[in-house]
Amino acid sequence: MTDEPVFVLGADLQALEPAVFETEAEFQELLARHPRMLDFGSLADGQPLRLVLVAREMGVATSADSAPAYWLDHLFVDADGVPTLVEVKRASDTRIRREVVGQMLDYAANGARYWPGALLQRSFEETCVADGRPVEEAYGEFLGDRSPQDFWATVEERLAAGQMRLLFVADRIPLELRAIVEFLNRQMRLTDVYAVELTQYRGNGDLRVLVPRVHGEVATAAKSPSGRRSTHRTTRADMDVALRTRLAPQLRQLATALLDHAAAKGRLEGGYATYPSMSAYYPVAGRQVPIWTLSLYDNPPKEELAFSFGSVTHHLSPDRAAEFAQSLPTVAELEKKLEVQRQKGYKGWPSVALSALAAEPAAVEGILAAIQQLMDSREVSA
Repeated sequence: MTDEPVFVLGADLQALEPAVFETEAEFQELLARHPRMLDFGSLADGQPLRLVLVAREMGVATSADSAPAYWLDHLFVDADGVPTLVEVKRASDTRIRREVVGQMLDYAANGARYWPGALLQRSFEETCVADGRPVEEAYGEFLGDRSPQDFWATVEERLAAGQMRLLFVADRIPLELRAIVEFLNRQMRLTDVYAVELTQYRGNGDLRVLVPRVHGEVATAAKSPSGRRSTHRTTRADMDVALRTRLAPQLRQLATALLDHAAAKGRLEGGYATYPSMSAYYPVAGRQVPIWTLSLYDNPPKEELAFSFGSVTHHLSPDRAAEFAQSLPTVAELEKKLEVQRQKGYKGWPSVALSALAAEPAAVEGILAAIQQLMDSREVSA
């Protein structure tokens, strides 16, 4: 922050003096109400960024079964489905120099793992209600011809792939933080990191001028084009090639059966992650409900099926999620995780390795039967 005033020329020349934010809460509220101050950059199609607030004080869990252990100051998202994590500190807070970096990386790593699309959708819609803004109006500004479910599934996939922005916002950015931000930005291929210095000037009455200055853009521009976020979505052809080249015949047959069933009975949506992934949506009580995601991870290679119990609970009810869990076949690896879900209210993403499913006779048939049973049910509990 410069100590020199700025001048506003109207009928008279008025000097605006530098002013600190009285409290961190005031600073946070300002960003929540006016996210345009963080709208530097553009979308993939060149349109302005226009961040939208998902939630203030977004809870961050450290396991699929635990309550939030941390709270991120702000979570925003843009129309491309790229999440923006914001942590706010005043210059008087010594944590702005180094400690805040560790906090942010903790939030990003755990948010990528434990923020399912259904949770993000619910958080956004609750924020709209709390702000007195019609949800349909808010969606109308950035959804286009997409459904909310498709959009939040994209956000979830972006997170899982590490495609996000990390923003450190303060009224003064110390040199130590600038150096760390520029280093991280050069090293992180899919995640953009910025420090935003927001200088405040005050004049007579309520007159205020806010001047944002962004650090880290040079390092972002220097990244390889291959490191920028991808808009390529995994297709069925992509997935079939990956299955043929990566999986043994038994696992390939199992995965193909799951994909074929979803294509015939519901809808497959490819993921945006750098590894092949596809999610299955099924019609249940007039809704398209995401039920599972098949992912073929890299480094290290791992193939697993994750059940979207958070989405089932959100779209249907906890009771319906419990019934679905009880109807799934007994697989030791999955059963342990389902037991935790029973205790936690069915809000997580319990997963099971394809090799564990292959080891149990008729496991896939049992999963497909459980999905069919869910589809055949009609009522949605309030």
